[in-house]
Amino acid sequence: MNLRHMEVFRAVMLTGGVVGAAELLHVSQPAVSKLLGQIARQTGLTLFERIKGRLIPTPEAHLLHQEIETLWRGVDRVRDVTRSLAQPDTGMLRIAVSASLAPYLVPQAMALLHAQYPRLKCRVEVLFAPIMVDALLDRSMDLAIGLLPNDHPNLIVVKRYQCTLACVMRSDHPVAGRKTVRPADLRGHRIITSPESSAYGRSLHRAYGKEAEELNLDVEVRSSTTACWFAQAGVGIAVVDRAAIAGQTFHGLAVRPFSSSERLDIHVIRNRYRPMSVVQRAFCEAFDKVWTQTPGLGGRSVSRPRARPEASRSP
Repeated sequence: MNLRHMEVFRAVMLTGGVVGAAELLHVSQPAVSKLLGQIARQTGLTLFERIKGRLIPTPEAHLLHQEIETLWRGVDRVRDVTRSLAQPDTGMLRIAVSASLAPYLVPQAMALLHAQYPRLKCRVEVLFAPIMVDALLDRSMDLAIGLLPNDHPNLIVVKRYQCTLACVMRSDHPVAGRKTVRPADLRGHRIITSPESSAYGRSLHRAYGKEAEELNLDVEVRSSTTACWFAQAGVGIAVVDRAAIAGQTFHGLAVRPFSSSERLDIHVIRNRYRPMSVVQRAFCEAFDKVWTQTPGLGGRSVSRPRARPEASRSP
């Protein structure tokens, strides 16, 4: 019996006859009778007896019907999954982001996504880079966005953006009078930085260049957004990525270009063994649009690093 035979047999059992089955399946009565004949010949079973003009199922038919109903529940689940894939706004999107992207860029992208998929559920978590990697590997997150490694064999880069640096301080700070701030201009001032144990901190120390040993790096924070709040409070000067100040207004905070060739690579990453869904692709397109249209971020994404060859099997 093929799936069509099972469908016709099930319809006859549910409706009690050929007429009802034909109406249920939107086919002709002769078509149903023909398929019932095929089932009888192929199985060699007597599944129905005609008594006083009615089809009466035999005990074998009832046993077969039980098995087909079990199978049909699986078929219905497949149909439900297919419908959910065709209507992705009924699903869940889980994204891990770095702190600098959480206040503006990701919310703006999510607003665009929800305009397209208004019933979509989402969960956004601000995590440090090592935890983001773990969340992708254990599949508790679908995408991660931030200053992330791009060399893990089980992760793949979807998009890569390069972000320049800026110097932020209170508007009444002496350095705020400069149009562009150089590393040497930071001498003699308290600097709000990030620990060198983090990828972000290492990027900042490269940006300070040879001046790093002469700078007062007394205040360490874990994110560039936090550094902006510290600078606004008058704690010192902070060198931050442009993404942290994109679209935001920190009252009384001056923002100046920072003279350095250092660029931060912001990656959108996924698990290599979990292909992207329609919604995940739509979010990446929305994030790309927001990044492109936000002043100071340098336009479109840059070319992705060459992907590692696909492994022979999933871990």
